[in-house]
Amino acid sequence: MQLNSLLKGIIHDDFIGNPDLEIAGLAQDSRRVKPGDLFVAVKGHAADGHDFIEDAVKNGAAALIVESSSDLKRVDGKIPVIRVTDSRDALSKLAVTYYDSPFNRMNLIGITGTNGKTTTSYLLESILLRAGARPGVIGTINYHYSDKTQKAPVTTPGPLELMSILRDMADAGVTDVIMEVSSHALDQQRTKGCPFRVAVFTNISRDHLDYHASMEEYFKAKSLLFRDLEKNGPDKTARAVINLDDPGGEDLRRITDAGIITYGLKKGCDVHVRQLDFNRKGLTARLITPVGETDISSSLIGDFNIYNIMAASAAALSMDIDLIDIVRGIADLKGVPGRLELIKNDRSLTIICDYAHTPDALLKAIRAVKSLARGRVITVFGCGGDRDKGKRPKMGRIAGEESDLIIITSDNPRTENPAAIAQMIEDGILISGQQKLQGLFDKSSVDSGYLIELDRENAIRRAVDIADESDLILIAGKGHEDYQITGKKKRDFDDRRIAAEAASRGN
Repeated sequence: MQLNSLLKGIIHDDFIGNPDLEIAGLAQDSRRVKPGDLFVAVKGHAADGHDFIEDAVKNGAAALIVESSSDLKRVDGKIPVIRVTDSRDALSKLAVTYYDSPFNRMNLIGITGTNGKTTTSYLLESILLRAGARPGVIGTINYHYSDKTQKAPVTTPGPLELMSILRDMADAGVTDVIMEVSSHALDQQRTKGCPFRVAVFTNISRDHLDYHASMEEYFKAKSLLFRDLEKNGPDKTARAVINLDDPGGEDLRRITDAGIITYGLKKGCDVHVRQLDFNRKGLTARLITPVGETDISSSLIGDFNIYNIMAASAAALSMDIDLIDIVRGIADLKGVPGRLELIKNDRSLTIICDYAHTPDALLKAIRAVKSLARGRVITVFGCGGDRDKGKRPKMGRIAGEESDLIIITSDNPRTENPAAIAQMIEDGILISGQQKLQGLFDKSSVDSGYLIELDRENAIRRAVDIADESDLILIAGKGHEDYQITGKKKRDFDDRRIAAEAASRGN
């Protein structure tokens, strides 16, 4: 594609070089530049692409997009250089143009919120399959469509990767794309220009304050999906699906110009439930909607999952999907990887792995599993390094107040000292009144207390050793993840595999 064709619709302040140059591809990472690529220098959270212009040129960049006038002369006129005010904005527009607006023949559904995005996306996928659609999913666990699956390095990919994936989906005949849209993605304009037909808000609670300056800034980023909804919506059919039980719901209701469908347990919501019942096998309820009411049943455990079910149902209704397909789609989904996932094991222990890594998610997860335990609730968890430090004592206090026994361990410590992270968690546990267990003890007679075992595998094995068949072990924080990051190194690590091995007859 010629450079001048790529630049249509992009306002630029300066242009040096040949506008008819043929461009082979796009890149924003200098290490991934290939000969003939247009390199877009973007200021990131941790690094600035402008610092790597020379590396991009060495790797074969045929043209550059920069923000500073001083960068215009850095290549001495050897290749074209275009100066723009906002290179992030330019990158998103370039990606759409280069991949020929891949979303034109697909419905885009964006789901944002602190918790519940993944389960809601899997529920909606199941409903769409029942309705005869061909959905694709972009989210925290993976990116998948048809029979293809690829790992998800981040919840919402950058604009180049996103448009490439959407192009592959469109070419494969995908009809609907369900996308988890993170606050980072919205703040960094990764989805800018995506014409979402439906935007779903699940909830908001403390998370990512290592990135966002405050909860207000965090919510502001989330709200961008709804502020832009009508202007991005195809044929003005965009719909906002909003949880009115969450305090942020009313704010979103006021700022969006799209049509609104609300859900929640409070009176007056468009989609709500009655006769809600939970048990070890899942939940049942009477689903009330603007087009009728019906009985639903789900294998998902935990009272909070009714919100995910209502969110997916409301989104499906906004797409004119029949109630019968909604009912069947909900019933079809037997579980979501790493979301209150029951781990089969030889000893018949009740072991559950969950992705809960925020205070609100941990609270909901522990309360959800309490109903499954005849004996003690043993919680194994840690907190991620190089992330929001303020949530660590909060999560410690929640674990201490809601669990019987707690084992503090490492999550993904990254470049932080695991012991220092554990200390912050311990500060919260001590507030709850829990006491540290010392030395050897009769594992079956201890009703409360906490341990610190920084080696996560040993912590899981310790929990299994302590538990009997009446107890429940909740391993929280990593869920579906199959790795652990210590320092700058990533190694294979799966809570589910380790728990199953620890509870095998031979151990």
